[in-house]
Amino acid sequence: MRLDLFLRVSRLVKRRTVAKEACVNGRILLNSRPAKPAAEVKPGDTITLDYGPRLLTVEVLAVPTGPLSKAAAADLYRILEDRRL
Repeated sequence: MRLDLFLRVSRLVKRRTVAKEACVNGRILLNSRPAKPAAEVKPGDTITLDYGPRLLTVEVLAVPTGPLSKAAAADLYRILEDRRL
C-alpha cells in the first residue's frame, strides 16, 4: 500500500493530500529515510511524522486490504515514540 494512503487509512493524517504534501516537504520518514508519497509500506516498517512541535514514530503492524472502522485503524500501528519538542 502507498505511504500516503496508509497514513490516511490509519488516521495518522486527516487527508491523503496532506500526507502527500508532508512527504514532498520531507516531514515524513520511512525507515529513517525521506519518503515519497508512493513508497510501499509493509508490516515491520517504521514511520516518523514531524508535526512541528511533535515527533511521532510508529511501527506498521498490518496493512489493510479494505475500508476500516476508527477502532480497527488504531490496530494498524504501534506507537514507538511520541515526543513533544
